Amino acid sequence: MSHFVNPQRYDSMQYTRCGRSGIQLPKISLGLWHNFGDVTLYENSREMIRTAFDAGITHFDLANNYGPPPGSAEINFGRILKQDFQHYRDEMIISSKAGYTMWPGPYGDFGSKKYLVSSLDQSLKRIGLDYVDIFYHHRPDPDTPLEETMSALDLIVRQGKALYVGLSNYPADQAKEAIRILNSLGTPCLIHQPKYSMFERWIENGLQDVLQEEGVGSIAFSPLAGGLLTDRYLSGIPEGSRIASDSPFLTSDQLTEARVTQIRQLNEIAQRRGQKLVQMALAWVLREGKVTSALIGASKVSQIEDAVATLNNLEFSQQELNEIEAILSR
Repeated sequence: MSHFVNPQRYDSMQYTRCGRSGIQLPKISLGLWHNFGDVTLYENSREMIRTAFDAGITHFDLANNYGPPPGSAEINFGRILKQDFQHYRDEMIISSKAGYTMWPGPYGDFGSKKYLVSSLDQSLKRIGLDYVDIFYHHRPDPDTPLEETMSALDLIVRQGKALYVGLSNYPADQAKEAIRILNSLGTPCLIHQPKYSMFERWIENGLQDVLQEEGVGSIAFSPLAGGLLTDRYLSGIPEGSRIASDSPFLTSDQLTEARVTQIRQLNEIAQRRGQKLVQMALAWVLREGKVTSALIGASKVSQIEDAVATLNNLEFSQQELNEIEAILSR
């Protein structure tokens, strides 16, 4: 039984070509990192996927270790696919990754061919798919030769288990070499997934240039800096927030007085633009057209709706950009 989907779902979403490929990605994509595991309400997860697809979000981003516990996001997403989207698989870009610790012993982590091939086989079983659209190496491996890791990605495509491959968290020099190896193997790199937001801008120091030169797309994760670039922390730390619950990914020492001041000043610019801070933060990541898609996380439907409404105002004046730079450099 498929979910009755919105027939106008493609009318308002904007899509961007990913590098030099034939793939277009929605400007807003949905990541299933935190809020689709067994510790969250299944019906809420299901409602978020429905809302996203109905809004024209075609790209759903997973990894072997997403949950918690690890693996559970893929299982739950697979259940939702089966329940609601059996007839819509070909309208979706579904991605997964391997690179972080997934099972005990020497073959459950990093970048060996053994690990990557085994991990994707497990992911496909969990999701209930024959192939994913994009398979990423999740982080560089200091000990495995890059040739082996890239040949594993090439093999996976030749086996029909993924249509495209990508890199995540690779610095500029390693990304450039990985892209070169993949090109030589005949399986070009489609996309790179780095952390990028107003508060985390390392990709501007070389990586973006490499991706532009090589014709590789990019999708920014944590574009809201783990929730800091929302209106949640304008008055300090609220109960029930990720910082208050001692999340390892967002700790109270990240919310300094200086940071709160920046958030408030940025919020003032967003209000002048007729946007929420979250919307301005997403629009900022997508400015200049160097980032193909902004990858959001969400714990409720309204957050997805807010993110999609970003598309109503993506343009910045030079004065606004200068003001934002001045705030961020303080």
